[in-house]
Amino acid sequence: MKQESQLVVAIKNGTVIDHIPSAKLFEVVNLLHLQDVRDSAIIVGYNLKSKKFGHKSLIKVFDKFFTDAELNQLSVVAPNVTLCIIRDYEVVEKKSVTLPEELRGIVRCNNPKCITNNEPMQTVFHVSDRENGLLRCHYCGKEQHVEDVKVIE
Repeated sequence: MKQESQLVVAIKNGTVIDHIPSAKLFEVVNLLHLQDVRDSAIIVGYNLKSKKFGHKSLIKVFDKFFTDAELNQLSVVAPNVTLCIIRDYEVVEKKSVTLPEELRGIVRCNNPKCITNNEPMQTVFHVSDRENGLLRCHYCGKEQHVEDVKVIE
């Protein structure tokens, strides 16, 4: 049997999303609408062995580079993943995806009385406690844990 590292092919140009918690892999695929991509090859590695994390998943998307808005959404579902930008088989940029200080139009407020759930307006959340993953609604002040948020699609 081949080693797991041999099962993941190199890409010439594109993006690698690495260190995805395996339980969040398919949520990331749905969030980034990768099932709808028709003009790029995609490699998905699920539940791969990792010295650092025990197990992880990864996604390689050929010839695709994600926007900041897409990465902000990703930070809510799978914070602290590693993103590698590949050009000519070389990593030209590597960064950790983290929660931004402010999330606009990304998650829903879980307060049914919040104005964002009753009027057509964009949600705004501020990270009130990064270490514990707490977000605070700009309008009603309700806090919610990043693990419990519902992403706006």
